[in-house]
Amino acid sequence: MSENLKRLTGQGVSIWLDDISRERLRSGNLEALVRDKQVTGVTSNPTIFAAALSKGDAYDAQLRDLSVRGVDVGEAVRAITTYDIRWAADVLRPVFDATDGVDGRVSIEVDPRLATDTAEKTVAEARALWWLVNRPNVHIKIPATVESLPAITQALAEGISVNVTLIFSLERYRAVLEAWLTGLEQAKAAGLDLSKIESVASFFVSRFDTEIDKRLEKIGTPEALALRGKAAVANARLAFAAYEEVIASERWQALKAAGAHPQRPLWASTGVKNPDYPATLYIDQLVTAGTVNTMPEKTLDAAAEQGSFVGDTIRPGYEEAWDTMAALKQVGVDYDDVVRALEDEGVEKFVASWTELLGTLESELDKAG
Repeated sequence: MSENLKRLTGQGVSIWLDDISRERLRSGNLEALVRDKQVTGVTSNPTIFAAALSKGDAYDAQLRDLSVRGVDVGEAVRAITTYDIRWAADVLRPVFDATDGVDGRVSIEVDPRLATDTAEKTVAEARALWWLVNRPNVHIKIPATVESLPAITQALAEGISVNVTLIFSLERYRAVLEAWLTGLEQAKAAGLDLSKIESVASFFVSRFDTEIDKRLEKIGTPEALALRGKAAVANARLAFAAYEEVIASERWQALKAAGAHPQRPLWASTGVKNPDYPATLYIDQLVTAGTVNTMPEKTLDAAAEQGSFVGDTIRPGYEEAWDTMAALKQVGVDYDDVVRALEDEGVEKFVASWTELLGTLESELDKAG
């Protein structure tokens, strides 16, 4: 077992794998990562499933059965994805039990085409996935679009554990925290056991640097270029500061007294996109207790081999984070435009991956028939 990863989890950071596939499950790879590399959760998204389905023969038997039954592609995609999520949830069930339900979680995303649709449709999809997976350690992923904020509240109010995804801006994150608190308050009023409702808020990291670095390079001044690779960590640290404000509030303390658990900040998209940056940049610089870092396996391996995880690296960086944000504004980076572009791009990418997944699945069903 990696001593580096033991140090990281010893700081109170939960390591989740940002990947899932039938091959990973049937080969025992996920079990090995839980055993050897401190993995205590799994996240998925349409891009991950599209990649998994396009490789190997792990899905062939189920595809043949679905083809024989003549199911449509919408039913087929949910049959296949929820099968993998159930399997992963069963692998992680011992972790779930050992942590009183905090970790051992597996996430599955609502249809991303609903991200800008009515909250009613997103809630209906969340209910359907919660029922289809039928495991206590599942998280239903709902995007943090303005249209989906009421769905986050409603799902939590009904006792559905939620992974809020695609968060880029501090303002939207505060709205997510509000939706979470309101959902728990409604669940409490309905008499639900708050200790059984878990939530994480997935704050995207590397994509933030990619977008801002592109703008800094276009500006091209020495002052602008000196800020490359600094924005994402600063943004995430300030998100944690916003989280701390909520956790210190009387409103949260009342929910905590009723048995609720915090909505942990989750650092998503932590694989570096720029090869000039250290592979563990978004792990080393975002260490503090009560957070989750979800990593692709390549980043997990880098953390095991290279990471230096000693002490809190978020709270001591608050002042530097504010200075970075002020400097970005000074050189001409429009924060509001950046986060708007990133959210739009994020939704578009997941919709494109979902469309690709449906297309691949339709083709595979035809071949299986």
